[in-house]
Amino acid sequence: MDFLMSGLAACGACLFTNPLEVVKTRMQLQGELQAPGTYQRHYRNVFHAFITIAKVDGLAALQKGLAPALLYQFLMNGIRLGTYGLAEAGGYLHTAEGTHSPARSAAAGALAGVMGAYLGSPIYMVKTHLQAQAASEIAVGHQYKHQIFPPQTWKVALAAAMVSGIAVVLAMTPFDVVSTRLYNQPTDAQGKGLMYRGLLDALLQTARTEGIFGMYKGIGASYFRLGPHTILSLFFWDQLRTLYYTYTK
Repeated sequence: MDFLMSGLAACGACLFTNPLEVVKTRMQLQGELQAPGTYQRHYRNVFHAFITIAKVDGLAALQKGLAPALLYQFLMNGIRLGTYGLAEAGGYLHTAEGTHSPARSAAAGALAGVMGAYLGSPIYMVKTHLQAQAASEIAVGHQYKHQIFPPQTWKVALAAAMVSGIAVVLAMTPFDVVSTRLYNQPTDAQGKGLMYRGLLDALLQTARTEGIFGMYKGIGASYFRLGPHTILSLFFWDQLRTLYYTYTK
């Protein structure tokens, strides 16, 4: 559970910080191996870079490399924080006397960080290549021509659904858990619930008794259901509309 929760939390943050990652990548590649004053500065500062990228490449360019960035954050932070959480839960961070060991904590943190960085490095490389891609007038660094998916394919829609699904499951899973329990609770002869008085009571009871993780039970299944369900619903809807208009004209 630590792996999943830490990975999803990092992905949620990435949705908001990825534009800054794009700007950082462009600014770090600007003037690569060139003496100051010998190259054109397309990006003068962070704010100018934001405006320039949005104006020339379009607003969507500020989220370039989002798919590998999300995967990178999920793997790196999931492994890093999840491994450390397992070490803590297993008691490996304490001495034989039961006291906390700073040395063991530092070692566990370093090992978890190395594992996450090692496994995430190839994905980070792809992310960097995509984020550096720019129109020729503001291009910096080497320009790779990677394209994750061809345009106008179901893969694009599926990727978009999976990305947006992160925000959806983080926001909606607590309510989904509570609704499941409200529907499933036993009732008296009048049909009144015996465990919860309503939505708010169910939320409060779950949070108090099971903690924050209890509010997110089943989040993995919810997430991996959401993407395919969304794309299949839209796909079938589009196909039915096409058939309808084909045979009614």
